[in-house]
Amino acid sequence: MSIESDNKVSTPLPHREGLGGGSAYISPNAKIGKNCKIFPFVYIEDDVVIGDNCIIFPFVSICAGTRMGNSNKIHQGSVIGALPQDFDFRGEKSECIIGNNNIIRENVVINRATHTGGKTVIGNDNVLMEGAHISHDTKVGDRCVFGYGTKIAGDCEIHNGVIFSSSVIENAKTRVGEGAMIQAGTTFSKDVPPYIICTKRSEYGGVNYTMGRSYGVSEKTLKHIANAYRLVYLGNTSLFDAINQIVDQVPDSPEIRNIVQFMRDTKLGVIAKM
Repeated sequence: MSIESDNKVSTPLPHREGLGGGSAYISPNAKIGKNCKIFPFVYIEDDVVIGDNCIIFPFVSICAGTRMGNSNKIHQGSVIGALPQDFDFRGEKSECIIGNNNIIRENVVINRATHTGGKTVIGNDNVLMEGAHISHDTKVGDRCVFGYGTKIAGDCEIHNGVIFSSSVIENAKTRVGEGAMIQAGTTFSKDVPPYIICTKRSEYGGVNYTMGRSYGVSEKTLKHIANAYRLVYLGNTSLFDAINQIVDQVPDSPEIRNIVQFMRDTKLGVIAKM
């Protein structure tokens, strides 16, 4: 049996008893939206906001600083807004922002940010599979998939439509561009550019044609993307010169501009060629 909130937006629910002696603790200072289902053994702290139509399964903890949107499903054993695992953390108030329509499966951990004013952000329509971990201050876009056991370190940036296969490790302060796919078992410490496949050896593995086609990118544009990456990965030149060659030689499109801007913004460099 679950506890269902009434139709008043942001109405706190008190400590409530479930079937079989089980209970859900919901702080009276938490704000719960309309039509939420909260199962026994859920723990919700102060300073939590949950939107409408969310389902919170048993043994989920939602910690202070969490701001959750609408229609999210949080499965058993997950911890949302956990304290950051960062030696610089001094107990400051910070936030963990969860958008709309996310599926967060069993035993997922998402840490809130380290410092006051900081935010860990998960966008909309993402799927986090069992055992995934998103660390402090990481920003995730929309429509991403995090495979089983994938671990994202702190201060990372993940753009829209990224797919992580199982057991991926993304090291701190790295970025993954839109529409990239990271193969299972990969560990990487440099940026992964948009629309490509990152191999298990943390190398460029070609253009992610499947993702591009699924999002309606034309065949002509996909060829232009491939040509851009030939200049980066097959040309005997620096990244700076390769960027200039893309601008001069590859027909313009939003996707090409995205690649160019991503490359220009890199601080750690991009993954190597095969």
